[in-house]
Amino acid sequence: MAQKFTASYLEDATALFQQYKKLAERAIEQVTDEQLFTALDEEANSIAVLMKHTAGTMRSRWTDFLTTDGEKPGRNRDVEFVNSPATRQALLAGWEQGWSCLFNTLASLTDADLGRKVTIYGESLSVVQAINRQIAHGAQHVGQIVLLAKHYAGARWHTLSIPRHEAAMRR
Repeated sequence: MAQKFTASYLEDATALFQQYKKLAERAIEQVTDEQLFTALDEEANSIAVLMKHTAGTMRSRWTDFLTTDGEKPGRNRDVEFVNSPATRQALLAGWEQGWSCLFNTLASLTDADLGRKVTIYGESLSVVQAINRQIAHGAQHVGQIVLLAKHYAGARWHTLSIPRHEAAMRR
């Protein structure tokens, strides 16, 4: 997918987040409800747990982003790794809520905000550093979601990027 040329960091970051969200959702669509909630072993996270944690992080970081610590007192991060919502619909509702927090906050920011300071876990960061941290964190979990979905889908998997053996044809 070609990217629109821009010199806006906020526009680029938003587009990147949109790509990661879409990538995860295209992977999630390819698994059954049972697979969505299945972990490979006792120490592994299911796709549902990864989604719940990702959404929890976004709600915490991007609610009152410029004025409060990104790790909210009411967040119980450890609970995000257990007891995921009982249904796909409930899981997707939480997922959408997390992404909405992120996208609404990004839409409210201006270039003048990029050098402002925010706090996450008591650590002072610039707005750009906080956005970059979220991009990296989100990309890590989206990659895990895609890997698990591909594993579970097996032969039913539809590639999310350039299919094997087609890269040479694109040159």
